[in-house]
Amino acid sequence: MVYISYNFKVEPKEPASEILIAELGYAGFESFVDTEVGFQAFIQKEEWNEHILDAIFVLNNDEFKISYEIEEIAQANWNSEWEKNFEAIQVDGIVSIRAPFHEDPKLQYDIVIEPKMSFGTGHHETTHMMVQHLNAMDLTGKKTLDMGCGTGILAIFAEMKGAQPIDAIDIDNWCYLNSIENVDRNNAKHITIWEGDAEVLRKRKEVYDVIIANINRNILMSDMDTYVGCLEQSGTLLLSGFYKGDIPVIESEISKFDLKVEKVIERNNWVALKCRR
Repeated sequence: MVYISYNFKVEPKEPASEILIAELGYAGFESFVDTEVGFQAFIQKEEWNEHILDAIFVLNNDEFKISYEIEEIAQANWNSEWEKNFEAIQVDGIVSIRAPFHEDPKLQYDIVIEPKMSFGTGHHETTHMMVQHLNAMDLTGKKTLDMGCGTGILAIFAEMKGAQPIDAIDIDNWCYLNSIENVDRNNAKHITIWEGDAEVLRKRKEVYDVIIANINRNILMSDMDTYVGCLEQSGTLLLSGFYKGDIPVIESEISKFDLKVEKVIERNNWVALKCRR
């Protein structure tokens, strides 16, 4: 797998970066890393084309000065790339998410990951908010699904909170392999990693007490019926990977299945929703 990295320089940084990230997300970019002068955006090379920025309207806005450099990043170069940007983080002074080379801050929960070529380091707002939702829940004995698991952070944290058994699924082979490594690194015993998409759910026909889906709006909308079909009647569905402005669209979709938004967490215009019947 090869990724294309765009290193954007944005003036003024806000609100232009926020608008640009939203447009890039719809165009297929998977992850974003903040920098002092803007941010980096990543997309799989097979999903990229040379005209991918043609429909990004904010680039033509005279109120902002936006420039960028493009770089191709192969797997062999990924470790050095993420190590340059990956700083240990803490969520609400309770959960630490760090690499093996970071010092243990001795918080209640400590998640150690080595992302390699997969995304989901906890720095992205959506992962951070999902950790907050999970931390506020009683997951003891809850059968849980982490859909689009990335590095496996949310599945690992769910087990730390008492959830079991846990299935974690990602369509990306590198994410699949990396999640297996990170599950082992954190001594998780109740997590099974699957490679694939919603078709895995349709074939296995399992039912879950908690479903975590931190992907993107288009996939969520497309596969919502499958997620809800795997949710216990009194279960909880956690959704993220989209912006505050997308909430009405998401609410309209989940209402078809008698689900309602019970709690919203917002962070830099990204949101994470807790939904129940």
